[in-house]
Amino acid sequence: MNGNTAPGTDQLRYAIVGAGMAGILAAIKLKQRGAQFTAFEKAAKIGGTWRENRYPGLTCDVPAHAYTYSFEPYPDWRAYYATGAEVQGYFEFVADKYGILPNIRFDCEVVDMTFDEAAAEWVLTLGNGEVHRADVAIVASGVLHHPRIPDIAGLDGFEGAAFHTARWDDNAPIDGAGVGLIGCGSTGIQIVTAINQRVEKLVHFQRSPQWVFPVPQFDYTDEQRAEFRKDPALIDAIRYNEEYINAILRFTDGVSDPDSLQMAEIEAICRQNLEDSIKDPTLREKLRPDYRAACKRLIYSWSYYDAVQHPAVYVETGQIERVEPKGVRMADGTFHELDTLVLATGFRADRFIRPTTVKGRGGYSLDLAWERRPTAHYALTLPQFPNMFLLNGPTGPVGNFSLIDIAERQWDYVDQLLDRLREGNARTVEPTVEAFTDYETRRIEAAKKTIFGSGCTSWYLDKEGVPATWPWSYNAFAEAMACPKLEEFAFAV
Repeated sequence: MNGNTAPGTDQLRYAIVGAGMAGILAAIKLKQRGAQFTAFEKAAKIGGTWRENRYPGLTCDVPAHAYTYSFEPYPDWRAYYATGAEVQGYFEFVADKYGILPNIRFDCEVVDMTFDEAAAEWVLTLGNGEVHRADVAIVASGVLHHPRIPDIAGLDGFEGAAFHTARWDDNAPIDGAGVGLIGCGSTGIQIVTAINQRVEKLVHFQRSPQWVFPVPQFDYTDEQRAEFRKDPALIDAIRYNEEYINAILRFTDGVSDPDSLQMAEIEAICRQNLEDSIKDPTLREKLRPDYRAACKRLIYSWSYYDAVQHPAVYVETGQIERVEPKGVRMADGTFHELDTLVLATGFRADRFIRPTTVKGRGGYSLDLAWERRPTAHYALTLPQFPNMFLLNGPTGPVGNFSLIDIAERQWDYVDQLLDRLREGNARTVEPTVEAFTDYETRRIEAAKKTIFGSGCTSWYLDKEGVPATWPWSYNAFAEAMACPKLEEFAFAV
């Protein structure tokens, strides 16, 4: 806890929007202070993306022991990379252990947030019309929760089961069926590894293939888990493993400097993985991307290249013309008859808290503030939206490392700003327009030079083609979050 205010002296009222990973974190931190807070969750239980995604093969691509809160290591992971169900179970365990469930209002969607300038407080309106007031709004609504449905002619007329992966249909034919899978991001890759031996045929429609970085996967034995429970230092030896930490630094340094030796090493590993793993030269070329590794979100997999070579799997790289009642018609006339059509087509990554209506000072709307692109000062705050903090908000670090770690560092930053309010030195805090403009100008200039801006399409890019990410190194992010520059903020009494 980096704040200077003693636990139990926090007199502010807090509203947390969302009870996924970041919302749970905020709730725990506030409870430890004895603060008055309520979290509003639109669904019936906690978990966010780990609650909503239940597709076969779902696996976190951060090593399990590194994907935990720093204050709550977990000895019972069953494998080096955990399944989605295990991750969801971890968050449920933590929420129960830290006693925050009574502070969460479930099935309560926040449809409007308006800042009342006279009272210096946020007014939250719920879907049932109920109104809640708070001094501080913590927006922890997540990024990947609005499914992106592809605009394909005839999709609504398909006679079989058709659904987005975030709305998985447990009754859909998979075993012994003809399955079409549209999309080859992490989700599509994981589904191929999970169902390739269950289906009669699996047509994997790939608009563009992915670079795959090889990683190890192995189970922990009952004996190892028992040892983890007895000696937490054994967990730390994994979560703070030097090789893993160096891999993170290599990745973030490479992303920020595409011409670096770090990025050259990543690309060489990906190319060699493709060459060594795919035996059929025709399939190998189908799976060879025409862009640089990590331009799209890098895929970590220990089994995709094996799975995609299963006789039941066919990689289709042609253009889809339309969906017909019995299957998918390609532009060259090829027809794939299917029983089930799975849309692994990602999410609308520019939504964040929206469609919730958010209005700051003078009724200034978040939609207007984000008309050009979603952004925030150091991914956390916005001018004219006092006392509002976005955990894992726009332009924050994304990639193949733990977003829990990112959220914890962000909370330390937010906590220091909140101390000014807790101590009574100010009623509101927000970044100045000048500081925000300077940050965003520097961020855009740097983002265009990252590997994300090297010439591919991805959900990282905003509508102008600018990578909507933190463009500097991990160490630079850690340094920025360690201590906010108070001169960049306006504190109103």
